[in-house]
Amino acid sequence: MHHDVSGVIPVAKPAGVTSRRVVDVVARALGTRSVGHAGTLDPLATGVVVVCVGHATKLVDYVHELSKHYAGSFLLGQWSPSDDLETTVEKESAPVRPSRAEIEAALPAFRGAILQRPCDYSAVHVAGQRAYRIARKGKPIELEAKPVRIERLEITGYEWPRLCLAIECSSGTFVRAIGRDLAAALGTRAVMESLVRTAVGPFTLDRALALDDVAFESARAALLSPGAAVPHLPAHSLDAATLAGAIRGDLLDLGQAAEAIAAFDRAGELVGILRRHESGRHRLKPNFRGLG
Repeated sequence: MHHDVSGVIPVAKPAGVTSRRVVDVVARALGTRSVGHAGTLDPLATGVVVVCVGHATKLVDYVHELSKHYAGSFLLGQWSPSDDLETTVEKESAPVRPSRAEIEAALPAFRGAILQRPCDYSAVHVAGQRAYRIARKGKPIELEAKPVRIERLEITGYEWPRLCLAIECSSGTFVRAIGRDLAAALGTRAVMESLVRTAVGPFTLDRALALDDVAFESARAALLSPGAAVPHLPAHSLDAATLAGAIRGDLLDLGQAAEAIAAFDRAGELVGILRRHESGRHRLKPNFRGLG
């Protein structure tokens, strides 16, 4: 493992591959075990998976805060237990065929901060078990609705039964559930036919490294500095003396109320995240130059 291998690599995941496999391929290419990813993408879905390497594995929770952009295609008048094509699809015998105007009129209710019931076939924990394990046994599930944020929801194409949507949403949002609930609001049902994650924050699909192209050289070349993982956090540059104290674990009085501040050295390298302490001051954690 080269100590300098730290940062983020946006990888383009093909269909039929798990997000875990993407991480394993990058880990093998770079010869390191210190690898993780921010935001699972279902095996059937394609698109951006942000892989964090080295120090940046401690930034996964921050990458989760970035909004996710999707292009989803749904088939109306059909349904399945998993809300997508992974399980047996049934067709409605006399489906309602909503007009484009009717769909447009239903969209605003799904924009902004909403409560969303996760999909029965999902990795959500229910009574200590993954929901999909219970669903596969054919047992009924009552999943609690969770608050999610949908920044953007637009129709990009519609020719019944196929409805294509562009979506920008918070982490934890189920795109399958958007299709399920939108269809229900229109008096019909839907399955998700395909899903592409086109971006995670600033990491866009057109600039992601294709999984088949992941090798030592290509992964090193695609590696973005750890600071690229936290574009949404306020940034603070530390001079040498303050930095030395921060690395030792000193509490810094920055006069800022932010819970988390990206801390950079004078060379512009991320040295960790300054977390707000109960005293109102900030401490470097994770601390990339120290041990914590």
